Amino acid sequence: MSQSAIRRTPAPPAGVKERAQRGAAERLGEAVERSWRPFALLLVCLVAWWAVSAANLVESYLVPSPGATLDLMATKSGYLWHHSWVTTYETLLGFVIAVGVGVLAAVVMVYSPTVERTLYPILLFAQVIPKIAIAPLFVVWLGFGIAPKILIAVLIAFFPVVISMVTGLKSVDPEMIQLSQTMGASALQTFVKIRFPASFPHLFSGLKVAVTLAVTGAVVGEFVGANEGLGYVILQANGNLDTPMLFAGLLVMSLIGVVLFVIVEIAEKLLLPWHASRRGDAVSTAY
Repeated sequence: MSQSAIRRTPAPPAGVKERAQRGAAERLGEAVERSWRPFALLLVCLVAWWAVSAANLVESYLVPSPGATLDLMATKSGYLWHHSWVTTYETLLGFVIAVGVGVLAAVVMVYSPTVERTLYPILLFAQVIPKIAIAPLFVVWLGFGIAPKILIAVLIAFFPVVISMVTGLKSVDPEMIQLSQTMGASALQTFVKIRFPASFPHLFSGLKVAVTLAVTGAVVGEFVGANEGLGYVILQANGNLDTPMLFAGLLVMSLIGVVLFVIVEIAEKLLLPWHASRRGDAVSTAY
């Protein structure tokens, strides 16, 4: 067979570089490449914290040393674990409720312009009200139980879910909607097969914001009235000038937010492997 008869593989478009199938070592290397900078910055912050406390630049009752904080966390691990679980439970329950109600409200608003024009200003008005200002009302109305904390977490996490979902449902290509109507698809089929899946990238962007805000909402509720939870721990430590416990509570609260954010990020990666933001493993653009 002559060389001219050999079918040549077309070259990739300009600016696009195809990668071969990655192995485990390459994936590990990429993971290290993505994560070493945050860990390096965290290490720098820890070293700076240690240097400030070791040089006695600030009194120990104001800024405890990292060693004192970690020793306290190890000594009071059971105590911190109990209160961390309470805050995590309130956060997750508030987040799930906010997602369910927020997605439903977004769907109704997109399919009913009248509802959107009526509900959207109210949502905006409710969002700009500081939740810590109305938290005492919830305690008066609902008592010192878990309900006020969950309600505040819902109110704080609700708005990002609604806005991102509305944006996602409205960002669907109109030609796809017209094509589905031309092929005889019902409104429900169009929503299930086209609109709802296409809104996932925007929805997950809102979920990552909402899940971290839900932690803040739960802790704010515990500040106002609670006898357990990380907000209660931080408030008690602040009143007793127990700065190691205060720092420990803040570190654990931050860790809960980071872990929940990573969980949502992993869920997005598993559910949206087709999205452009997740295709960097296969195709990269050279500039």
